[in-house]
Order: sequence, then structure tokens, then C-alpha cells
Amino acid sequence: MSHRPSSGLAAVSTALLAMSRHLEVRDVLKTIVASARDLLDAEYAALGVPDDHGGFAQFVVDGVSDEQWKAIGPLPRQHGILAAMLKDEKPERIADVRKDPRFGGWPAAHPDMSDFLGVPIRDGEETLGTLFLANKRCPKPEGGCGFTEDDAELLGILAQHAAIALTNARLYERSRELTITEERTRLAHELHDAVSQKLFSLRLTAQAAAALVDRDPARAKDELQQVAALAAEAADELRAAVVELRPAALEEDGLVNTLRTQIQVLDRAHSAEVTFENCGVRALPPAQEEALLRVAQEALHNALRHSGAEHVSVVLLRRGQGAALRITDDGRGFEPRAVRRAGRHLGLVSMRHRAGGVGGRLFVKSAPGQGATIEMEVPGG
Repeated sequence: MSHRPSSGLAAVSTALLAMSRHLEVRDVLKTIVASARDLLDAEYAALGVPDDHGGFAQFVVDGVSDEQWKAIGPLPRQHGILAAMLKDEKPERIADVRKDPRFGGWPAAHPDMSDFLGVPIRDGEETLGTLFLANKRCPKPEGGCGFTEDDAELLGILAQHAAIALTNARLYERSRELTITEERTRLAHELHDAVSQKLFSLRLTAQAAAALVDRDPARAKDELQQVAALAAEAADELRAAVVELRPAALEEDGLVNTLRTQIQVLDRAHSAEVTFENCGVRALPPAQEEALLRVAQEALHNALRHSGAEHVSVVLLRRGQGAALRITDDGRGFEPRAVRRAGRHLGLVSMRHRAGGVGGRLFVKSAPGQGATIEMEVPGG
């Protein structure tokens, strides 16, 4: 990061654009802090998001190394100047924070700070967080603060837009949680169907074995062996249900493992054969993995519910620094242009929107009686 002072509308515009590029709350927080530090040429910057217990749910810093941050220890509590910024709407501009009567000291590994500028990040009456800078890189007036009133006004403008970016990121994460909940519900229905089919077969086979015990013991033995096999399969389905109804594991397990697990479930839940192959794709940026997963789910839903396919394949491929996702089925196919004219989109609009949202492209190849291929490409991160 450059340590030259930034000023003017161009610098503010750059900071605001940087904030608008991210949808994950953690990424937005990091960008706000880095943008504020660069904009006002401060040595240190931090942003704290309060919790409901007198501490901070999240606390992001810029200008402090990872080793130094670990040595500092636990996150600060809501006291002193930090507490004041959470309660008041006005900025705090202090010549020497160490001489402020509210100053309560720092841990031994904490960097030394003098002049200080802080503003609350507010959404209406709600304080979303506190943004503060320390140690402006400039000659300081005797006994005065390096941060000027103009700096305070500029940081206040940045905080207003930070509130918008942070609110949008929170709304995005909540909508994603709702999508995950819907997906879990859909998987629950599919698993319920699969387990119900196994248990129904198990009951019929057990009844047949009971009827054959007296007159044909050999056949009854065969039927009982089938009962044991069906019982084992039903147990596997129930174990899968427990696994699949946990919260989606995309963040923990990554795209490849999450797709593999979900496709195994779909393969068991449907009469069609569903396969998955990964050809060299590793970790991708979170937004791209999210988009690829949702497009895969939508395409699989179409193929398994509407196409009458016997075989559906999902392949992840390396494509330069990026990746491609290809879902192919041997179902009845469709005419893409006719689907659009009829107002039936089969989720194609949302798929294209997801692809475009991460800088990718979506390709659809299909014709009546010739199956369908949906392919999505995303660039490297």
C-alpha cells in the first residue's frame, strides 16, 4: 500500500469503488480499513463491530503485522474512547490519545500511538461499528493533532458509504443463508424420498420372505439376504441425511468436496446416474465458488426433475487461471430460444446473472431429443 497522502475526489472515489466490489462482510471490513488508512495516510487503522456483550464481534486492523496482532492478545472491550465512539455521533479527534482522560492503557505488544481520529459507522439509529486511525504521517503542530477537521469530514463521508457497503454485505449474507436453508429443505425432501423408497422395498421383501419360510426355505433365505442388503442401504441413506442436513460446508470444505458430497446424495435419491469429476480445479475465490455451486444446483435440478435423463455428468475443469463447470445430461433437451419466447427460463436467467456477477460467462447447448449441456466459465482470482 502506498504511504503517500491521498486527497481529492479521485481518492474518495477509489476508496468507495473498492468497498463496493465485495459482498462478504469480512472482505468489506478489510477494504474499509485499508481504504481509510490509505486515504488519510495514517500509520494504523482499525474497525470494530460491537457485539451485545460489551466486546467486539469483529475487529479488523491495518498496519499491524500478523505476528504483532497475535502478540497483542484478546480483542479490546467496549470502554474508553471506543465506547464513546459507539455512543456518540460526532467524530473524535485527539492530539495525543495517551493523554486523554479516558485512555486506559494498552497491552505490552500494542504499537505506540499518538494522534487519533475516529468516527462511528451508523445506519440510522444503529451503530454498525467504529472506524479509527492513528499516527498521521505528517509534521504535527506543537501540541496539536496531525489529523485536521477536513480529515474528520472526509473520514465521515467514507464512514457513511461504509455503512451502506456493510449493510449490503449483511443483506447478501442473510439472503445466502436463506438460499442455503432452501437448499437444505430441498435435499431433505430428496433424501426423504430415497429413504422412503428403500424402506418400502424393505417391507415388501420382508413380507415375501415371511410368506416363503414354510413352503420354500431356500427362496426365503434369498429374500432375507435381500432384506439385509436393503436395511444396510437404508442405514446409509439415513447417515447421509444427517450429514447433508448440516449447514452447507462450502466455506469449510471448498467447492470440490461440497459438490462431490451433494452429487453423491442426488445419485442415490434419483433413478438417473449422476457422476462428478474434478480435473485439476483447486480453491477459487469465495464468490466464484458460491456462484459455481448455485449454477450446478440449478442445472442439476432441471436435469433430474424435468429432462427425463438417465445420465447426468458434472465436470469441473481448469481453464487457464480460472475454471469451467460443465453439466451434461442425455434427457429430452429443449430449444433455448423457444424456452425464452415462451417465458419459461428453466433458471437460465438466474444462472446467467450468477455467472456475470463474478465476471464469468454461461453457455447453453441443447436441442429437442439431444440432451443439454450447461457450461459456466469463471476467470482466475
